[in-house]
Amino acid sequence: MPVRLVPLLSLPTRLDLTHDTLEVVAVSAAAVAALAFLLVLLALARVRALNKKLRRLGSPAGSGPAARGAGPDPQALRHIGVVRYDAFQDMGGRMSFSAALYDDNGDGIVISSINGRTETRTYAKSLIDLRSDHTLSPEEQQAIEAARRD
Repeated sequence: MPVRLVPLLSLPTRLDLTHDTLEVVAVSAAAVAALAFLLVLLALARVRALNKKLRRLGSPAGSGPAARGAGPDPQALRHIGVVRYDAFQDMGGRMSFSAALYDDNGDGIVISSINGRTETRTYAKSLIDLRSDHTLSPEEQQAIEAARRD
């Protein structure tokens, strides 16, 4: 049994449009274009307003670099030290590391990753005034000292 295809939409091969019909189509297209242009202008104005708000949020009055004498933020993690080492004698390549990151007050974090042949362990210890509630390994203390020299 042959399959018969039925067209979903049949368009005439020649459109007979009157001058009035073409005029209505042209005016409608111009109106839609004008509306789209107005929407673009409105969206652009909104984006500009949001950009201004973002800039104000990024540097509020009284706390921006100019207000602090153009100095760095004392709470930024500016002191960074990294020590790489071999945690186990049978491992080479100094794949283990300890990294210390802290601010001008000595508050921050020490992250250590100990890599073995079959597993990797990662530890994070908080720092307050360059001291931790957890016992620091010699490598972690070296990372703190390296960050202090930074």
